[in-house]
Amino acid sequence: MKLIIDDAHIDLIKQVYEFYPVDGVTTNPSILAKSGRPPYEVLKEIREFIGEDAELHVQAVSRDAEGMVKEGRRIVEELGKNTYVKIPSVPEGFKAMKALCAEGIPVTATAIYTPMQAFLAAKSGASYAAPYINRIDNMGYNGIQVAKNIHDIFRNNGLKTEVLAASFKNSQQLLELCEYGIGASTVAPDVIEGLVKNQAITSAVEDFISDFEALTGEGKTMLDC
Repeated sequence: MKLIIDDAHIDLIKQVYEFYPVDGVTTNPSILAKSGRPPYEVLKEIREFIGEDAELHVQAVSRDAEGMVKEGRRIVEELGKNTYVKIPSVPEGFKAMKALCAEGIPVTATAIYTPMQAFLAAKSGASYAAPYINRIDNMGYNGIQVAKNIHDIFRNNGLKTEVLAASFKNSQQLLELCEYGIGASTVAPDVIEGLVKNQAITSAVEDFISDFEALTGEGKTMLDC
């Protein structure tokens, strides 16, 4: 499963990249709005940092297919290869997906709440389909199960599209999808940090260090032996 950062704050992105093996960055209009800066200024800063080999997902905001296609071309032109244009999974969006994919522009289908939205997006050529796990839960359904159902639909129908699960509230949700073999998940920095934030882990490491220092002296490491 690919692990992708869901944020646009460059300091947080750099912090996650320093410690964790991640595969790229996703953004959306709401995330970009929180930065308070011009969108392409933020996105180019992210692209420069993560490099051209990492994935960057950027959403079009037009309401009609023609506008989405034009935005998609501009997004890829500005941000280069491995940039995925996020298109909402609605009728105008499916039309835009077909047009963009025909031009060789990679698409991430977004705003997915149902398996059939994902199926139509995959049939339209999308590389990824992004179900909103926590938002689906908040509607009274099971977001994890919806993501699994979508994954199964893709595999059972010979579709190359991968699930890009989004909208997580905790690491347990991520674990369940990782165990299932979901293609990718995009996760906020605090949830990524939570994957290894455990007092038992911290205590175990501290015990090892204390025992070693009792043998060799305070501050000593294997370099000093």
